[in-house]
Amino acid sequence: MGLPERDLHLREKLDELFTEHPTRVTRRLSEAPAAPHGDRHHVSQEESLCASPLTQKISVLAPGVAITRPNQVWSIEITYVRVAKGFVYLTAIIDWYSRYGLSWKLSTTLDRRFCIEALEEALETYGQPEIFNTDQGCQYTSDAFTGILKAKQIKISMDGKGRALDTGFVERLWRTVKQEEVYLKGYRHAADCREGLRAYFDRYNNLREHQSLEYNYPAEICFGDMVLKQAA
Repeated sequence: MGLPERDLHLREKLDELFTEHPTRVTRRLSEAPAAPHGDRHHVSQEESLCASPLTQKISVLAPGVAITRPNQVWSIEITYVRVAKGFVYLTAIIDWYSRYGLSWKLSTTLDRRFCIEALEEALETYGQPEIFNTDQGCQYTSDAFTGILKAKQIKISMDGKGRALDTGFVERLWRTVKQEEVYLKGYRHAADCREGLRAYFDRYNNLREHQSLEYNYPAEICFGDMVLKQAA
């Protein structure tokens, strides 16, 4: 988790800039008025750590397919969350239709284990989706991860390599979590972060109105009888 002071400051600023505008690329970041001073090569190195977790491409398995019900498509992604003098990694699984956060896990490393744990928890608690969407990160392409999905005959949708400029559902979740929770709280360490996120995800799912859900809560859409007008 510990980083040199220069890299820590750079990554914190890039995290904020990407959260605000996820389509920014290296040149825009290095020349942005709010960007930290540093050569473009250094910005590019740090960008590679935060760009991919903050972007999400729409499913390439069935483009144009209408999302009309819960448990039709789930997505998983990873982002990093800053704590004092470092960062920890957050993964979450979200239901596309209801925006409900099905599971999340925190880790101090990018080992695939915490992604597998999030997947197993979501499947055990909420059943299974028809389609599971990921990027091509090593955490998701491993046999240990895809084997769980294949065993349950869940269709796997993987986004193309490279940065995607589409704004996706998990990316929006990251932006919301960081702006409404992480940046305001300033976690001291991983334990603080875990407790804060536990309370936040409960509020996000059950007490936070979503404009895209016609100001209903994700839990109402995921588990209730409500059907979104635009889907109907």
